[in-house]
Amino acid sequence: MKFAITAATGNFGQSAIKQVLSLINNDDQVVAIARNTEKAKKLLSDNVEIRQGDYDDEPSMTDALKGIDRVLFISSQPGGRVARDQQHLNVVHALGNAEVKFVAYTSFPKAETASNPLAADHKLTEDAIQALDIDYSFLRNNWYLENEMAFIQSGVHAPVAEYWANGKAGWALEREYAEAAANVLVADAHQDVYEFNGPSNSYVDLGESLKQATSNHFEVRQVSQDEYTEDLAKTMDGNQDLAAMFASFQAPIEDGSLSIDTNDLQEVLGHELLSLTDSITEILNRN
Repeated sequence: MKFAITAATGNFGQSAIKQVLSLINNDDQVVAIARNTEKAKKLLSDNVEIRQGDYDDEPSMTDALKGIDRVLFISSQPGGRVARDQQHLNVVHALGNAEVKFVAYTSFPKAETASNPLAADHKLTEDAIQALDIDYSFLRNNWYLENEMAFIQSGVHAPVAEYWANGKAGWALEREYAEAAANVLVADAHQDVYEFNGPSNSYVDLGESLKQATSNHFEVRQVSQDEYTEDLAKTMDGNQDLAAMFASFQAPIEDGSLSIDTNDLQEVLGHELLSLTDSITEILNRN
């Protein structure tokens, strides 16, 4: 069987590929689909076939997916040269053109009902995949803990760690989500929908875990969104647009989109998730 992972050079893609390689049989093959094949060759195992495929270009994705049985379709980031909804439709059309049998797609929590603007492209993509009439699993990932690097670094280097959003998120490590995605990709049986998340925690909880991980004593302070953005911009050479983008990452926490608590992620992984404290320690040890 041939398994393909799109967006293969990203952190999620690399982690997923490593997991797939650990699970497959000798007769199986892994194909990495990447926009930049030279980068892929430097980052990925020699046991992986590398094919060029660009979400911006449907024909390139169709060619990359030829002969593939199962695909892990990793969603793109918004703000590219081509709008994300069109990028995703390009990939979905390519899945159909290449007659792929199964796709696992990384989506947004409760994508079919979520009101957060980030969910719209994911709902459109899920609908398009369902219209293909192929087997699928929607992997509705909650928040990667790595999304909170500004908060984590503040606890490491500053006397105050700020946040603006009320509510809770199901933080877990990006690699944990990626390993679960790989497990679904190669499994003999699968669900149509997985709501993947870690235990629901607030920024106060995150701050306490950060204190334990660093042995630092700092204040965890809630401020307004505007104040948070202004303070963040000071650490980014005054780049207000960049600060506003990073501040917006807390919006799904504020509106309740990430306040979901299931056991899907642990069950697919087959073990408990790392605690928040241990997860923070792992992130800090990478840098």
